[in-house]
Amino acid sequence: MKLWILQTGLAILFFCAKAGATVRYVDVNSSAPTPPYTNWATAANAIQDAVDATTPGDTVLVTNGIYTAGGWRLGSFDVTNRVAITNGVLVQSVNGPAFTFIQGYRPASSSLTNAIRCAYLGSNAVLSGFTLTNGSAGTGNYVNGGGVATFPTSGSVISNCVLVGNYAAGAGGGGNYGKYIGCVFTRNFGQGGGAASDAILINCIITNNSAGWAGGTLGCVATNCVLANNHATNYGGASGFSTFVNCTLVLNSLQAGYGGNGGGCYHDTLFNSILYGNTAPNGSNYFSSSLAWCCTAPPPGGNGNFINTPAFINPGTGDFHLQSNSSCINAGAHTYVTIGGDLAGNPRISGGTVDVGAYEYQNPASVIAYYWLQNFNLNMDGSADFADPDQDGMTNWQEWRAGTDPRNPLSVLKLRPLSVDASAVTVTWQSVSGITYYVQRCTNLANPVFLSIKSNVVGLAGTTSYMDANAVGSGPCFYRVGVQ
Repeated sequence: MKLWILQTGLAILFFCAKAGATVRYVDVNSSAPTPPYTNWATAANAIQDAVDATTPGDTVLVTNGIYTAGGWRLGSFDVTNRVAITNGVLVQSVNGPAFTFIQGYRPASSSLTNAIRCAYLGSNAVLSGFTLTNGSAGTGNYVNGGGVATFPTSGSVISNCVLVGNYAAGAGGGGNYGKYIGCVFTRNFGQGGGAASDAILINCIITNNSAGWAGGTLGCVATNCVLANNHATNYGGASGFSTFVNCTLVLNSLQAGYGGNGGGCYHDTLFNSILYGNTAPNGSNYFSSSLAWCCTAPPPGGNGNFINTPAFINPGTGDFHLQSNSSCINAGAHTYVTIGGDLAGNPRISGGTVDVGAYEYQNPASVIAYYWLQNFNLNMDGSADFADPDQDGMTNWQEWRAGTDPRNPLSVLKLRPLSVDASAVTVTWQSVSGITYYVQRCTNLANPVFLSIKSNVVGLAGTTSYMDANAVGSGPCFYRVGVQ
C-alpha cells in the first residue's frame, strides 16, 4: 500500500493506493513518453494518455506544467474534456495548483463550437492539486460545469484545486456535481451558479464569481465556506436554493434585473452562518430563506438568530477571521456541526460552544455567546460568566442557556406548582419561546436517579406544560426541567 499525503492549503487529505495498484507519471516536458508510463523517464506528455492506461485504483502523478494537450469526449451530447477520468483513479499533482494547470478552451465565438472543459470525473475518481482554468461548457445537450463536470451519484472528489476563469452556458461555471474539498472558485461564470451547482462544498473559498442568477452557488450543500464578492443579475447574489452550515456570506451583490431579490441568499437554508453586508434592491442579505443560529440583518425570526455586527479581522483584504470581540463567538448550535475543523484547520469548537461563520475563534475568554453578552452590556472577558447580577439564583451562563433576562429576577427558569389528578401529573414551568427543554423524574431524593421522560419540548412564551401519564404508583415523584 502506498500512502499519499496531499496538502490542500486548507486541510491535509490522505489517499491510499490499493495494494497492487500502479502509479503512472505525467510530465509535459517528457522527452520519451512510452506506455504504460510507469516511471518519470517514460512519463506521458498529456494527462489523458496516462489516465487511459490506468485501471481502477491506480494513481496518476503529474508534475509541474500547463497541460493543454489531449481530449476525451463522452459522446455527441457533451463537449470535449481536456481530462476525462472514467476509472476510479486518483489524478494528483506533485506540487499543487500553483505549479500545475489543466487548461480548457473557450472559443471567442458565442456559439462556443469546439469548447473544451477542463475535466470530467467518473465514478469514484479523485482529482487533486490543480488549477483548472479557461474551461468551457456551452455546446451540445450538456452545457453545465465549465471547469469540472461529473454526475450526481459518482462519488467523485475534487480537492485542493483552484477553479478560475471557467464558463458554463448552463449551470456551474466552475463545477457541476461532485464533492469539492479545500478548493478555491474565482472569476467563473455560469448562467445559474457562477462557481458551482448541485455540488457538495467543504472548506472552500468562493469569490468574485458571477451568474445570471445565484452568483456563487446553485443547489449546493456547503460547510465551512466563505462566499464573498460574488454577483448575480437577477436572483441571489451569493446563492440560490443551497444549504449552508458554518459559512460566511458577505459583500455579495445583486443588480436590479427581473427579480432583484436576495443580495446574499435566495431560497436558501442557513445554520450557524454569517450573512452580512450584502446588497440588493430587495432583501439585501436574504430573500425567502430559512435561517437558524445566524448573524444577519434585518431580524429573520427563528431560533438563535442575531443582528450584531460580526466584526471581522479585515474584510477589505478578504480576512474573515473573527476579532476577539466578535458577536459570533460561541453563538452557534452544536446540532449542525459535522466536521471537526474550521476553514483554517483549527478545532471547530473552542470555548465550549461552536462559533457562527467559517472560522472558529480559538480560546475565547468567555464561554457565553458574545452577542448575548453585548446585548446585556456584560463583560466579554469571562468575569461575568458566573455572576448573578439580578440575584435570582441563576448565573449569567445559566440565564443565557435558558434564554432568560439576567437583569430581571422574575425572568428565571423555575417550576410552577404541579397539577395532580387521577390520570396524570402535569408539570408546568416558566419558559421562553424557542428554547427546547427536557423533563426528568425520580422517586427518591435521598439517592436521586433522574430518568428522562420527555425531550425536545419546544418552549412557549410564559409557561410550558407536560402531562406525565406514567407517574409511578402512588409516588412520591420528583421532577426537574432543563434546557437541551
